[in-house]
Amino acid sequence: MDKQIQMIKKIATQIKKYYNHAIVLIVSNPLDVLTFIFQKESQISRDKVIGIASSLDSSRFRYLLSEKFKVKQSQITNALVLGEHGDSMVPIFSRVKINHKNLLEIITKSEKEQISIEIRDYWKSLRNFKSRSQYGIAKNTFDVIRSIIKHEDLVIPASIVLNGEYGEKDVSMGIPLTLNHRGVKKITEIKLDKSEGELLKISANTIRNYINLSNKI
Repeated sequence: MDKQIQMIKKIATQIKKYYNHAIVLIVSNPLDVLTFIFQKESQISRDKVIGIASSLDSSRFRYLLSEKFKVKQSQITNALVLGEHGDSMVPIFSRVKINHKNLLEIITKSEKEQISIEIRDYWKSLRNFKSRSQYGIAKNTFDVIRSIIKHEDLVIPASIVLNGEYGEKDVSMGIPLTLNHRGVKKITEIKLDKSEGELLKISANTIRNYINLSNKI
C-alpha cells in the first residue's frame, strides 16, 4: 500500500496546481483510502472526487443473486454493496427485491453468508482466467464518464469523503450517490437493518484505520 499512497499524494499535488473544476475519478486500490487521501491532499471539493468500485461490487452482487435464484438480473432491484471496496464490504440484503418480492423472505442466513463471501472473493476467481479484474471496473467507470459527458443523472454506489452521512466523518467509503456533469449531485442515506448498520460501522472503522496508517507514510 505504501507505493500507492506515495503515488496518489504526488498526483494530488500536481493536479492541485492546474485544477479547473474537473471531476476526478479514483479507480486504483486501495480505493477508499486513496479517494480520501487524494481529496484531503488536493483540497478539491469532495463532490468532485469520486471513487469507483462499489458499483462493481453491486454488479457482482446482482449477478450472484441472479445465478442463485435463476432469474434475469433485470428482475432484481436494489442490490447494493456499501462500505469498503475490500474485505469489510457490506452487501445490503434487506432492500433487495426479486420480482417485487423481498429477498429476505426467500433466503436463509447461511445463503446470505455464502453470497457475501463470494462477492468479497469474486476477484480471486477471476485470476483463474486472467491476471486481474479490469473489464468490469472499466464498464462501471465508462458509465460514470458517460453520465458526466451527456449531462445525465446516474444513481450508483461510489466512494466519497463523508461529512456526517451514515454517522461517519473523516473517512471515505461506498454509499449511494447521484452523479452528473457537476460531480456528486446527491448523497442518499438509505435505511439499513440493525446488522447492516453495525457492519457498515465496522467497515468505516476498517477504512479509517488504514487511513491512519497511511498518514505515517
